[in-house]
Amino acid sequence: MRGRYWFPKPYADLVQRLRVPCGFLLAGAFAWLSRPSAATLAMGVPVALAGLALRAWAAGHLAKNERLATSGPYARTRNPLYLGTLIVAAGLVIAAHRLELAALSGAVFALIYLPAIELEEQHLRKLFPRYAEYAVNVPLLWPRARRWGDAGRFRAGLYLHNREYQALLGFLAGVALLAWKAAAL
Repeated sequence: MRGRYWFPKPYADLVQRLRVPCGFLLAGAFAWLSRPSAATLAMGVPVALAGLALRAWAAGHLAKNERLATSGPYARTRNPLYLGTLIVAAGLVIAAHRLELAALSGAVFALIYLPAIELEEQHLRKLFPRYAEYAVNVPLLWPRARRWGDAGRFRAGLYLHNREYQALLGFLAGVALLAWKAAAL
């Protein structure tokens, strides 16, 4: 990916702006199509919580545009926030109990989030000269067991500064909706 885009640059620029609106559309699809039960909630919510925990851990290591994050989960994957989002979505799909939502979530990730990851990677390559070495040693999305990078600790101030609590609030709202639908069905 050095200097080349997987996606046409105009498309990648467009989807960068569409991430949040697509998230709201996806939430609407979940509200409309989901058919959760107590059993599917019991299976899916722990998976989603694991993704949310990964996102929180990553946010506590990320000082955006100030320093290259290579500690915490960034020592194992270059995109722990996106991986966490993918895991949250998988858990909510399990809880929602609809294959259509799995297909829709997969399409949104492939068509919206992958180009956004690509643009961010191009930005980080320009911003941090050390990024090229980091990218060679740490996988794009799927984590590797061996840690690479700096020793570092979680900083609650970064978690708050990055407003990761918004993901927690969205998660709680989504689970509340699914629980309400499960009780109503």
